[in-house]
Amino acid sequence: MPRSIFDDLALRAASLGLNGLAQRQRVTAHNVANVDTPGFKAQRVDFEAQLQRELKQETEIGLPLSTTAPAHLHFQSRPGAELSTVSSLDTDLRNDENNVDIDLEMTTLAETAIRYQALTQLASKKLAMLRSIVRDGR
Repeated sequence: MPRSIFDDLALRAASLGLNGLAQRQRVTAHNVANVDTPGFKAQRVDFEAQLQRELKQETEIGLPLSTTAPAHLHFQSRPGAELSTVSSLDTDLRNDENNVDIDLEMTTLAETAIRYQALTQLASKKLAMLRSIVRDGR
């Protein structure tokens, strides 16, 4: 069975990264929305280590294969990694026991947006390259 163009490791990494960044943005926005909620504990999404493990497994599975016709190999995609959200207990609590640091949250939102844009551009360029290969036959 021929491999799909979407089985590409770079596209898989971009997809997993975009999913993680989207979840981080949602969680951070939730933290900002609850900045004045008494007793609210900020949450964090840390997916980078999980993403590295997923990609390492992909390359370890793919590298040992040796064949004269790679198009005959069937790519077995595993379900995406479950991203976990954890409560952040490393910041100081205010008198109302809320630990949301608005400056940290806004910085996280800006950084997440920049990373998301970069990954989107990377995926777009990769797809444009594949489109060019399909059109030109090279």
